[in-house]
Amino acid sequence: MKKIFFSFLIAAPVALLAQVKIDRTKAPKPGPAPVIKVGEPASFTLANGLRVFVVQNTKLPRVSATLTIDREAIAEGDKAGLVSMAGQLLRRGTSTMKKAVLDEEIDFLGANINTSAKNVSGGSLKNNFPKVFALMADIALRPSFPADELEKIRRQALSALAQNKEDANAIASNVVSRLVYGKTHPYGEVETEESVKKVIVEDIRAYYNTYWKPNIAYLIFVGDITTEEARKLAETHLGSWQKADVPAPSFTTPAPPAKTYIAIVDRPSSVQSVINLVTPVLYKPGQPDAIAGSVMNTLLGGGSSSRLYKNLREKYGFTYGAYSQLTADRLVGNFTASASVRNEKTDSAIGQFFVELNRLRKESVGAEELNQTKNEMSGGFARSLESPATIANFALNVARYGLPKDYYQNYLKNLSAVDAPMVQSVATKYVLPGNMHIVIVGNAKQIAPGLEKYGEVKYFDVYGNEKAAPTEKKVDAGVTAQTVFSKAIEAQGGEAAIGSLKDVTMTGAASVMGQNLDFSAQYVLPSGYLQNLSMGGMSLAKQLTKNGTYSVVQQGMEQTLKEENKEELDEAASLIPEIYMQKKGGYSYTVKGIEQVEGKDAYNVEVKSPKGRVFNFYYELASGLRVKETRTQETPAGNATITITNTEFKSYNGVKLPVKTTLDTGQFKINIELADVKVNQGLKLDDLK
Repeated sequence: MKKIFFSFLIAAPVALLAQVKIDRTKAPKPGPAPVIKVGEPASFTLANGLRVFVVQNTKLPRVSATLTIDREAIAEGDKAGLVSMAGQLLRRGTSTMKKAVLDEEIDFLGANINTSAKNVSGGSLKNNFPKVFALMADIALRPSFPADELEKIRRQALSALAQNKEDANAIASNVVSRLVYGKTHPYGEVETEESVKKVIVEDIRAYYNTYWKPNIAYLIFVGDITTEEARKLAETHLGSWQKADVPAPSFTTPAPPAKTYIAIVDRPSSVQSVINLVTPVLYKPGQPDAIAGSVMNTLLGGGSSSRLYKNLREKYGFTYGAYSQLTADRLVGNFTASASVRNEKTDSAIGQFFVELNRLRKESVGAEELNQTKNEMSGGFARSLESPATIANFALNVARYGLPKDYYQNYLKNLSAVDAPMVQSVATKYVLPGNMHIVIVGNAKQIAPGLEKYGEVKYFDVYGNEKAAPTEKKVDAGVTAQTVFSKAIEAQGGEAAIGSLKDVTMTGAASVMGQNLDFSAQYVLPSGYLQNLSMGGMSLAKQLTKNGTYSVVQQGMEQTLKEENKEELDEAASLIPEIYMQKKGGYSYTVKGIEQVEGKDAYNVEVKSPKGRVFNFYYELASGLRVKETRTQETPAGNATITITNTEFKSYNGVKLPVKTTLDTGQFKINIELADVKVNQGLKLDDLK
């Protein structure tokens, strides 16, 4: 009976629906905008001009506070990085306590306090918060700016800059900033080693003394705190802060380029290109068409249900994600469309970007798609109200940008009122396919052909300085794959030394996406091989070949291997594939040219295996060593290019082996560093398991 009863409950609504005639050719009319009460924080202003907001929430016995300096953008000139370094140095000690003592006090209170160039924020349990706020005020009003701590920050900044030179996304960010806004605009300034080295303590102190003033600051309390308690804390610890006039520099507003052009940053090691299509636009927070602009952008590239995502990822499989942003700013905003795509799809991907940008400008959006977008945004807005911090941020935005007091109270009503003509109007105003900076970071040799149809092609360095187009270097007539291989074998120690190796055991560390792993590899030459990547004693990926058997296990799951996979394992087991391939036979080789690897010239040798695999080895001209290889692998999202780069070698028993290697999948990198290499320890095939 229960089964029949439940079946009836399911079937009854279906039967009723069957009697209702629905015209599915017409989208349902949207209902009225839901009425949501947006809370309003308490607020007051101190005598020195500091504006304070209090959002009381007693669900948890915690309190947080954020002090924000609402200064205008400033130009740092030849000391780009100064402002960022000032924000870090702010937290490194005060006139009343050194950094170590400050850290100890914060830890003892179970608190957190963070600083930036324009903020001091902190939080703790309610009982400890008065002491925590006193520490925050000490940091904000009495920073000591110790010179030794500045040197630590400088070293960290220089290290980050060195890493950023190898990060395609960081390079793209720098070049976009420089080209879109220009060298003389604050948003166009780019940190360099030279600019960071020029910053001194006096510069940071001058910045602080000029801009850290209460009359351009806001203080927000959120949590289990009353207005009276907040007022007492603010007046006690910040009431003596002296106000002063603060300069408000003006800058020329960047204009869109007269016509679209291509800006390529050549990165030969890239297996995919990072694409940004950008236009500066006058789009300020809260302006009359701001909500329509948000709807337009959400529809175009705001997420996985947007047009760009569905086109470039789902329809064509060019990328893992394609997005757009319409960014509001008091000085100048920007429209950006972006994606990272496989090198060979760069031209096609840009073409599809233009398809979607032009379609949005020329065609009226359908009612169903528009309603879906607005419903998505309404839901996100409603969910954001669950956080007390949202209420505080709303109040801050109203104050900072001069928004109407009921701006957020009427947000859903105004969102509901956005119609198709409004979307098309803002698209025509802010999406300008004919006036874009198209910045691409990638392998110029692979991506440049065909791009000229979108505009003039120019080349830039990693800091956005224009440079000459890369020239292709010719390979000398006497250079063949065999001569390259011979030099590589000699560079590693020669056939005699290599032949003396009977077994090799390697152990070291690997890091991927912030996780630290253990790496090990064992060779029983010429054909026994075991490689293992593990974490906490648990194997994540293991490869094994011996006695003609092959095994690849990933996270405990045995993988099905094709013949070409077995062939690749045989090459890996040989330790020195140049010797193995020539002895086995059936491989063909072509020297494709000379390319840059890590800033040095290298021969690119294309290899075709007996099983039909095609991969590339790169050999440094100067040393002869194999410094890079690229391979194509099948993935659920399509073919992906895997790049393996060897950056350091050491000799063991007269044989040079790579001890620092980076494996780049295009989506993440695995960095491997060997700590120990042992040779000829009597390892047997039976030991590989």
